Amino acid sequence: MCGIIGVLGRHEVAPVLVEALRRLEYRGYDSAGIATVHDGTLDRRRAVGKLVNLSDLLVHDPLPGKSGIGHTRWATHGSPTEVNAHPHKAGPVAVVHNGIIENFRALRAELAEDGRGFTTETDTETVAMLCQKYIDGGMNHVAAAEATIARLEGAFALVFLFDGQEDLMVAARKGSPLAVGHGEGEVYVGSDAIALAPLTDRITYLEEGDRAVLTRETVEIRDEAGNLVNRPVKQVRIDAARVDKAGHKHFMAKEIAEQPTVLASALNAYLDGDHINLVEGGLDLTRVERLTMVACGTAFYACLTAKYWFEKLAGLPVEVDIASEFRYREPPISPGTTALFVSQSGETADTLAALRYCRDRADRILSVVNVQESSIARESDVALPIHAGAEIGVASTKAFTCQLNVLLLLALEAAVQRGRMTPEEKARHLADLRALPGVFNVALERDASIAEAARDMVEARDVLFLGRGLMYPLALEGALKFKEISYVHAEAYASGELKHGPIALIDNSVPVVVMAPRDSLFDKTVSNMQEVMARGGQVLLVTDAPGAAEAAENVWRSIVLPEVSEVLAPLLYALPAQLLAYHAAVAKGTDVDQPRNLAKSVTVE
Repeated sequence: MCGIIGVLGRHEVAPVLVEALRRLEYRGYDSAGIATVHDGTLDRRRAVGKLVNLSDLLVHDPLPGKSGIGHTRWATHGSPTEVNAHPHKAGPVAVVHNGIIENFRALRAELAEDGRGFTTETDTETVAMLCQKYIDGGMNHVAAAEATIARLEGAFALVFLFDGQEDLMVAARKGSPLAVGHGEGEVYVGSDAIALAPLTDRITYLEEGDRAVLTRETVEIRDEAGNLVNRPVKQVRIDAARVDKAGHKHFMAKEIAEQPTVLASALNAYLDGDHINLVEGGLDLTRVERLTMVACGTAFYACLTAKYWFEKLAGLPVEVDIASEFRYREPPISPGTTALFVSQSGETADTLAALRYCRDRADRILSVVNVQESSIARESDVALPIHAGAEIGVASTKAFTCQLNVLLLLALEAAVQRGRMTPEEKARHLADLRALPGVFNVALERDASIAEAARDMVEARDVLFLGRGLMYPLALEGALKFKEISYVHAEAYASGELKHGPIALIDNSVPVVVMAPRDSLFDKTVSNMQEVMARGGQVLLVTDAPGAAEAAENVWRSIVLPEVSEVLAPLLYALPAQLLAYHAAVAKGTDVDQPRNLAKSVTVE
């Protein structure tokens, strides 16, 4: 989950490294550091906490050089201290690393026997020291790096920089993403295109097991077997990688507000009249006997929502699994199973591992991703982009609604192909979808009343979210958003399960958010809501005008949204859940975009 940048440039590199790390800080912000080679000497600067601390350090203690590497850390091995911060250095070697070296203890013991002492708690220091050992033994720098990489087990993206070598970097990836950028007399390496976007629009994505030897004029890539390979140079859209707040106080606020625009863009990409263009040449969904959906976090809740759509609309049996548990159960995969993986980054380690488990077992691999050149996309038979654009806030907002949008389109297409929906019914659903961006704009006008409710909720010890049917996954997502950025404990339950235990938590200090559009399950949800109110629970009812007219009397507060069809309600009701969390975090003064202990892209198990 850490961010990596490397530059062999023609100008002073420290400002370039820091700016690139700023674009990668969503990957980790426990500490940051850079190393450069200047007049043949390798040196580094590191600081704990946000990147601004490193920037301040460099003002008082500059680091010259035109060759350098940088890192922003999400701590795995070792606490977030300056001594544990990257780059790690051992003699003539500096290393930055994303991932986990699983055999570092054995390597550490071997190095200790060789008389080498350690100063950090990290697995990465072992990489630098092993490379140093090989150089001390007479290997040249490239051979030493390659020998080191060959000894490593686990997941990693690595970049090596060497004392005395101002025109050399060695990079490698296994299980963690890494890309090479091509400039005019310059070369770059980074965790993703966002980091490299201001520097170049020409990108080569390293494949699993690749190692690259980089100079300003040459890029030599070998696969895991040591064979020289050609990886394509792709032109990326710089606009898609722009990172700014566009006048908003936080990235999360900007990304919530962008949802009408990105949804409209995604619909334009997939719809041609009443025809859904998922992939060129079409996608045969009649052969699917069972759909297995796998994801983590917010993407998992998108899958839970889609399960209702696929089963109810298309009559397609669906299993939904948390990626981190899926492959360890060793579930049997029948030959007629299509496996579908959802990931914003397309690099989520657990989801990618689950995909590889299904690779030779499932009939077909589909993915829903926001990054088309990601590992999950490249390893799928069909990858469906969500067209959300770069999402920087750690708490996913527009990516979630765009995931729901693509999954709903897939479910509608499956329903028609499988004879469960007429073309006329499909056309009505698509007309509703086309109107949804406008409905989102109307719902955004409820922001002030949502903020007022959120400010009253942040003093609570616990917050509960309730929903039935399609609103149950939305309740789960609402609780996740609330706790991850406000740090207030929040849990979600299916409304009907309340009386099976969770109702014991209810008293007059517990806010209970009830997601209840006037749908087919409204009456049952309201009955559960009345049970909460009878025990003093402070109900925040999120509903539409008909629902408010029928059930809003005597509730603590209500948020009234525009009416939408039952099928589309999950997309719209995600908005108040996001805004509640956002305004609660602002009221508490927490770090909205970079909540503690979290990172955007989870590339380690």
